[in-house]
Amino acid sequence: MSGSKLLDDSLHGKKPESPQGDHAIALTVHSMPEPGQLMAAEEARTVRSRWKMILIMLLCAAPVAASYFTYYVIRPQALRNFGELIDPQRPLPDALVLDHDGKTGKLSDLKGQWLLVSVGGGNCAQACVQQLYFQRQLRESLGKDKDRLDRVWLVSDLEPIPADLLPGLKDATVLRMPAEELARWLEPAAGHALSEHLYLVDPLGNWMMRFPANLDLATAAKAKRDLERLLRASSSWDEPGR
Repeated sequence: MSGSKLLDDSLHGKKPESPQGDHAIALTVHSMPEPGQLMAAEEARTVRSRWKMILIMLLCAAPVAASYFTYYVIRPQALRNFGELIDPQRPLPDALVLDHDGKTGKLSDLKGQWLLVSVGGGNCAQACVQQLYFQRQLRESLGKDKDRLDRVWLVSDLEPIPADLLPGLKDATVLRMPAEELARWLEPAAGHALSEHLYLVDPLGNWMMRFPANLDLATAAKAKRDLERLLRASSSWDEPGR
């Protein structure tokens, strides 16, 4: 029996053999990375992350850049635009504004939609009323694309708005903004006041076009053509609503 053999071997001074034999345990010692290597690896990861971020930003901006390229370069007739292009474009400021209910917000919150902007005092004299009328008509004339354009009236004082104007403003965004803040963002043509123009802001929040002062029926038709061209050029990336 195996038990007798083991006992016999021990009596004769023999050591029992291991089934697998005696082997030394091998240990592998890995060297620690040098501090310089760690820093180089970290810098490489940081650089890769930055390039990924830049690539994402370029991919997001590509459709916008393509639409502007189509509008201003590929289509030469667009160079005969009626509105004056603003160069460099001016982004919506983070200026505080008050809505019709007295709630505070930021003008920059309007990003994400084409904006047709008018400016004037709350009492809104006849010229102001006419400006708001053409602003409303221009949007309505766009038909199915009108929901891609918001009407914005920036009121430059605290004067109460006449009650008879309110029905025509029900689909507009009415915000009060200090005149000095408006003057730091928008600029009229030489010899004109801010209130004489309509201003166009793209969905990225950049003021990019100013229509000539004091529109009438003939000039409003030309402004409409500009709006149609811009909406057509941006149809691949701009959608109704924010």
